Amino acid sequence: MALYLARVPAGLGIILPLVAVSFGIICCVCVFTAPAKFDFQGVNVPLGLSRAGYENWAADHPNTVMCDFPFSGPCNGPGPQPNTPMTKAQAVAGAREDYPSYAQTFLSPPGALMVKTGLWLELEATVGFIIGLGLAALMGQRLIPVVLILVSELVLVPILLLLPIPINLQRSLVDLAMAHLEPNGLGYAAGLLLGGPGAIERASSLAPESRIVAICVIAAWLLGWTAIGGWRAVRRDA
Repeated sequence: MALYLARVPAGLGIILPLVAVSFGIICCVCVFTAPAKFDFQGVNVPLGLSRAGYENWAADHPNTVMCDFPFSGPCNGPGPQPNTPMTKAQAVAGAREDYPSYAQTFLSPPGALMVKTGLWLELEATVGFIIGLGLAALMGQRLIPVVLILVSELVLVPILLLLPIPINLQRSLVDLAMAHLEPNGLGYAAGLLLGGPGAIERASSLAPESRIVAICVIAAWLLGWTAIGGWRAVRRDA
């Protein structure tokens, strides 16, 4: 058991720094290659404005806000387009309607989001390593466990999350628990193969769970696979 448990910090000591360095390079590229301005519908929109600042900018560009941006204003719809200029009040109302989505738009990722995402990726790597280590110890080899994990992550789990399975079974999946812990502002990466980035977000709405429940599920998977791998290692040594 001691020999098996020694593999956990040894493996994480190799994997986690690699993930940190790789993600750090990605963050640097995102920050230093970010455009200077946000070009939306051919209009340079300043970012980082407060709600009041965004409404003031909209009041100075009423026609742009109401006719070029995806607001539910008088210019949007199948009917005839108005010939008179939009009023400032209409522009401010449209800006107030769109501000939540505007506030989530950025040229480069905020520092807090990069830190949270980095920690979340480290947790993902830890979960994958612990499960892989336990499965490899259980099967006594490495190749087949690696193939099984890849097939499970890329094919089986996304399909399973989209099926009408019992809610408690959905909550027991570590992928769904990790999706609930994913930082705000990211698309659900595991849903890219089925239905785009929002696939798991839509699937997770079928099984709402709190962060505490998600943490408990992740801890159960970590402890469970560590126990399985340790038990098999002890049995094999015996």
